[in-house]
Amino acid sequence: MNTSDLALDLSRLAAPLPIWHAVVDVDGWRKTAMAAARAEQRLVALWGQQAPHAERLTICAAYALADGLLWIDLTLPDGLTTYPDLSALFPFAGRMQRATADLLGIRPDGDTDDRPWLDHGAWTGAAFALRRAPAPRAGDDAREPTEYPFVRVEGDGVHEIPVGPVHAGIIEPGHFRFSIVGEKVLRLEERLGYVHKGIERRFTELSPADGYRLAGRVSGDSTVAYAWAYCMALESALKCSVPARAVAVRALMLERERVANHLGDLGALGNDAALSFGLAQFSRLREDWLRLSMAAFGHRLMMDCVVPGGVSHDLDTALIVRMHSQCEAVEGELKTLRAIYDEHAGLQDRFIGTGRVAPELARQLGLAGLAGRASGQACDLRCDHAWAPYDTLAVNKAGSTAGDVAARVALRFDEAIESLRLIRSLCTSLPAGDLRNDLAAATGAARGAGWVEGWRGEVLVALELTDGAIHRCHCHDPSWQNWPVLEHAVMGNIVPDFPLINKSFNLSYSGHDL
Repeated sequence: MNTSDLALDLSRLAAPLPIWHAVVDVDGWRKTAMAAARAEQRLVALWGQQAPHAERLTICAAYALADGLLWIDLTLPDGLTTYPDLSALFPFAGRMQRATADLLGIRPDGDTDDRPWLDHGAWTGAAFALRRAPAPRAGDDAREPTEYPFVRVEGDGVHEIPVGPVHAGIIEPGHFRFSIVGEKVLRLEERLGYVHKGIERRFTELSPADGYRLAGRVSGDSTVAYAWAYCMALESALKCSVPARAVAVRALMLERERVANHLGDLGALGNDAALSFGLAQFSRLREDWLRLSMAAFGHRLMMDCVVPGGVSHDLDTALIVRMHSQCEAVEGELKTLRAIYDEHAGLQDRFIGTGRVAPELARQLGLAGLAGRASGQACDLRCDHAWAPYDTLAVNKAGSTAGDVAARVALRFDEAIESLRLIRSLCTSLPAGDLRNDLAAATGAARGAGWVEGWRGEVLVALELTDGAIHRCHCHDPSWQNWPVLEHAVMGNIVPDFPLINKSFNLSYSGHDL
C-alpha cells in the first residue's frame, strides 16, 4: 500500500526521507489501520498529546508504507478520551495504548487490556503527567505500589517463577513471570516500566536547539541513532539542510555504533552458552573499537556528536586512516571467530532451534529490526528508504527465515561485516566541506519527523513545535514491538535458556520506558 492509496489530505514533511502527515477523523483512523493491516504493512508507533492551547486530546500513529512513513493525528472532541482500538490489527499496539492511557488518560474503546503499564501505583505528583495541567493526586505521600494482576496459568504441576525487577547482574529492571511445568516454559509475562524517567515531559522544558542532548540519552546504546533522528526531525521542521560532509560523518558514527553493539552481543551470547573464550575475544575487540571512537569523537559512545545542522567533530586524515585499518583488522578477526562459533558443537547445540520465532508469527506480532530480519521480516530503512549517504552506499540487507538464536547470531556477524565495509567506503569518499549549518530560530508552529535505522531497528522521533518551543517530542524504540514477541519466543523452551534467548534480542528497557 502506498500513501496514494489512502483518501487523506497529505502534507509532505521537509525530511530527507519520504514522510507525510495527515489529520484524520475516526473513520479515517480506522480505515488507515485496516488498509495497512490488509497490505501487511507496519505500525511503527502510537502516542498521544494535548492541544497547545485547549483541553482537546490527540492520538497519533505512524505507519511504514511502501513509499515512506505516514504520521496521522486523530483529535478527539472536547471531553472525549476514547479512540478506536488498534490492538486487534496490531497486537503490540496494546502496550503503547496502555502507556498512553497512563500518561494522558486516553484509552482505546472496546474490551481491551486496561491494566496500567507505566504507572506502577507509586507515581507521585500528578495524574496523567503529559497533560498540560495535570490533575493532583490525593494522598500522594501515602501511596504504595499496587498489586499487578498477572495472568495465571492453571493445571497439574504448573508453578510460577518470578524473576526481577532487581536482577543478579548490573542491568536495568524488569519483571518476568514464568509459568512452567518442570523446566519447560508454558508462558512468560513481562512487566516493565520500572525506569520511567519522564523524558517526554522534560523535552517540553528544553529549547529545540538543546533537545538533541536529551534524545541521545533515551537509550545509551543507541545515542547516535536517537540524536540523528531528533536532529532530522528538527531540521525538517525548520527546513534546514545539512552539509554533505556532516551527513557522511553521521552515517560513519551510526555504523560504528552498530558494530560496537554487535561485538558486545556476540561476546555475551557466547558467554551465555558457556563459551567464555568468545566473551574475552569480543570484549577485547569492542574495547579497542570504543577507544578509537573516544579518540575521534571525544566520547566512547559518541554521545552529543550529532548536533542540529550537522556534527560536532571532524575527522583528520590520520583518524580516517586508523578507522580504515581498524575495520580491516576487525573484519579478519570476525571471520575467524565466526568459524569458531559455527564449528563449536556445544555452542550450536544451544543456539540452533532455541527461542524460535517463525516468520508468520513474526509478521503477525510485528517483530522489527534485527530480530525481525532473522525471522523473515526484511525491513531495513538503509535499503528500503535510503537517505543520504545510504542512497549511494548500496547496503546489503542481511536476513534469515530460521528465527532462532542461531539466526540472530548469524545476522549480527553479517551486519557487523557489512558495517565495516560501509565505514571503509565512507572513509575513502568523505566529502570536503562544512560540518554544520546554522538553523533558523524556531518561531510559530512546525512539525518534523526523524526516522533512522539504528542497530536494534528503526528509531522514530516525532517533533511538534509551538510558539518556537517544543510542544511534544515522542521518541520510539523498536523494543516496543519486540518485547511482546520475546514472551512467545521463550514458550516451549527450558528456563535456563531464557538468558540466552533474551540476550539474542537484547531489547532496551530505557528506550521503552520514557
